[in-house]
Amino acid sequence: MKPVRKAVFPVAGLGTRFLPATKAVPKEMLPLVDRPLIQYAVDEARAAGIEEFIFITSAGKTALENYFGAVPALERSLSEAGKTGALDALRPSQMTEGTASFIRQYSPRGLGHAVSLARRLVGDEPFAVILPDDIIRAQTPALAQMVAAHARQGGHMIATEAVPAARISSYGVVDIESSEGPVQSLRGLVEKPRAEEAPSGFGVVGRYILEPSIFDRLAQQAPGSGGEIQLTDAIAADLSGTGVSGFAFAGERFDCGSIAGFLEATAAFALDRPELREGLSRFLGRRLGPALQAA
Repeated sequence: MKPVRKAVFPVAGLGTRFLPATKAVPKEMLPLVDRPLIQYAVDEARAAGIEEFIFITSAGKTALENYFGAVPALERSLSEAGKTGALDALRPSQMTEGTASFIRQYSPRGLGHAVSLARRLVGDEPFAVILPDDIIRAQTPALAQMVAAHARQGGHMIATEAVPAARISSYGVVDIESSEGPVQSLRGLVEKPRAEEAPSGFGVVGRYILEPSIFDRLAQQAPGSGGEIQLTDAIAADLSGTGVSGFAFAGERFDCGSIAGFLEATAAFALDRPELREGLSRFLGRRLGPALQAA
């Protein structure tokens, strides 16, 4: 079985929920504490053994390409000033030459269409898809958990998590036949069902490991919800072929595609930082204490 060496990052969205900030700054470049969202996704991919990074972008996203490039003048200035801490902070944002590719999606035709654009670069091997909106805080990075399971399992694998019934209609939902640890054997996928019709309480979140057969499915896939090419529809069409499993990862997910989720992630990751924890805890206590007492 071939290892998972490549990852696709669909980053062509407009980020309209964060306007006006995203009028000039790509949503993926918004800072979560002191790193942009896209850096968390790339760090997770690296921790899972990913060696090649494929970004599906759109017009106005050149800041992403610039971010992952070298900045010799800045590095020289920091080095001459003896600012080694700042130099160390820059290193994760730099890609080795030839490991990052950027593909332009000219019109918003859905996640499935975005993934299909990576076909030539992915080739005939399994690959990961990471949605940077989903930031996962975990002791072992979520994609690393999945890569280890996929090495034993094979087939398509999608990350899942338990979702409250009130929110289940916003998710693709898995129909689980059986489970063994975190691995779920699936018999189906349903896109955004009503709560009373959902086949389980587990929704699909933004981590996938896909076999190259998905590209043929995507090429044949008719537009689905919203008139877009839905990745979950193409995966569901491969249930009886390549096979599909869910993976209930261990970790806490934050939906950073929403303002509320972004703020929750900022607080959680800041509180993880020893140099920020005490001051932030005091501030939150002052602000939230009276409100909690009143409640």
